[in-house]
Amino acid sequence: MSSQSNVTLTIALINPDLDAEEQERETRNLLREIRDLDVESAKLVAVTEIPEASKSVGGFLLGVLKAEVSINNFKKVLGFLGDRLGNKTIELEVEANGKKLKVKASSREELTAAIEQAQKFISGN
Repeated sequence: MSSQSNVTLTIALINPDLDAEEQERETRNLLREIRDLDVESAKLVAVTEIPEASKSVGGFLLGVLKAEVSINNFKKVLGFLGDRLGNKTIELEVEANGKKLKVKASSREELTAAIEQAQKFISGN
């Protein structure tokens, strides 16, 4: 029986039309909704983990959260992201089994393609 590790998703919401407070509120709302799903953990990304060209507010990166999800719930969480963020610009980084995939989407079609790519990446196809 093979044991599969969890999948780590890093989700960066990108909306230049929002000020820092609105961006933080949107990110915290998404974080709360993700926590309501069956995830192992979900949190804002601390400033110590700063990706290039990111802004921080109150010790956390603005618009960035990280969730750890079981392989079994990965598809469910991606479906939620597709429904919730379909028309927003996001960067999604998927990490599993020591490999990383980073995709950017700014429309429902691009996000659908990114989700399909992430699912193939995790399944190894």
